[in-house]
Amino acid sequence: MNLRTFLVPALICLAGSLSAQDHAAAAKALVKEAIAYGKANGLQALLKEVNNGSGKYHVQSGDDLYVFVYDDKGTCIAIGFQGSLVGVNRINTKDPDGKFFIQEIIKVGLGKGGWVDYKYPNPKTGTVMQKTSYVESLDGKIVGCGIYK
Repeated sequence: MNLRTFLVPALICLAGSLSAQDHAAAAKALVKEAIAYGKANGLQALLKEVNNGSGKYHVQSGDDLYVFVYDDKGTCIAIGFQGSLVGVNRINTKDPDGKFFIQEIIKVGLGKGGWVDYKYPNPKTGTVMQKTSYVESLDGKIVGCGIYK
């Protein structure tokens, strides 16, 4: 049994009572797990698992955590939600405040890794909300998971 199989569903069940810090910890843990999976099985296996609608890194019913992967040029190469974005270059995508958040995701991801804040529409509510994504690199690609604040 891997950590996500046990911990993430347990956290999701408690979502109403989770603090932002707990939700952020679950997102960071998911990125770390995805990177470990990629190191063990190869980048192509990770991309396949992320894009698989029933894969472990694809959003699950009632969940809002999923993994995304971008190349260093800003093209989405895998995403566990909104599969229509796969293959789309988003390097110049701005949030409502004009922030080039994909560019920052790449910069932070290829650096030491960490959190990137931006605004993005919440697919559950349709409302633009503050979002933060934890990102790290794997084989020159950026692996991340975001949460709404």
